[in-house]
Amino acid sequence: MDSTSPEMSIVALILHASVLVQAIMTLLLAASIFSWYVIFQKRAQLANARQLSRSFEDRFWSGMELGELFRQTSRERVREGLASLFVAGFGEYVRLRQQPNPSAEECVEAATRAMRAAQLRETERLEEHLPMMATIGSVTPYVGLFGTVWGIMHSFQGLAKVQQATLSMVAPGISEALIATAMGLFAAIPAVVAYNRYASQIGSLISQMDGFRDEFANILQRNLSTPSEGSRKIVGGDAP
Repeated sequence: MDSTSPEMSIVALILHASVLVQAIMTLLLAASIFSWYVIFQKRAQLANARQLSRSFEDRFWSGMELGELFRQTSRERVREGLASLFVAGFGEYVRLRQQPNPSAEECVEAATRAMRAAQLRETERLEEHLPMMATIGSVTPYVGLFGTVWGIMHSFQGLAKVQQATLSMVAPGISEALIATAMGLFAAIPAVVAYNRYASQIGSLISQMDGFRDEFANILQRNLSTPSEGSRKIVGGDAP
């Protein structure tokens, strides 16, 4: 084995490992690749979600009639986050307003339920793959450790067949086994760091949706209960 080529040494150790240890290493490699794919995909998704939320909030609080905002938002090809809640809630509000003699409480409650359902869908979309990342972060170190224990046990079983054991005889087998632990940590550490970071960001987005849902429900309640010059204008005729 060429000591001047550590990369080839690692490859050789992997190739000479037992079948079970090789299978564990393959599993850990697949878990690591999937974890990094989710890390980059989720990073782009959450950055886009924050940008869309800021953009919609700017339009919502710009003073535009809600009916006009509803028409514009409904025509958009990409409708996520706060925009999705608004379209669901305002659409349900308008539908009930077109019914004969709707009560203010019924309109607001229906709009709130519609926004809550839309928020659940948005939360599921944002949290997609996060449970798998948590599983990778918590399980892969133990999977790697299992490969290490098995490899070391396999090496010592080989020593039982010789009369005199030396360090050079057991070192390759132990090195093969320790690679499994290293691969387990390599898969787990980025997954745990990314999971904690993204879970925090998703929590912030959910809190933002909670606040928007309550504020929008209050706007509808104020306009239905005490329409006045200070109330937020819905739309002429309450129809989109």
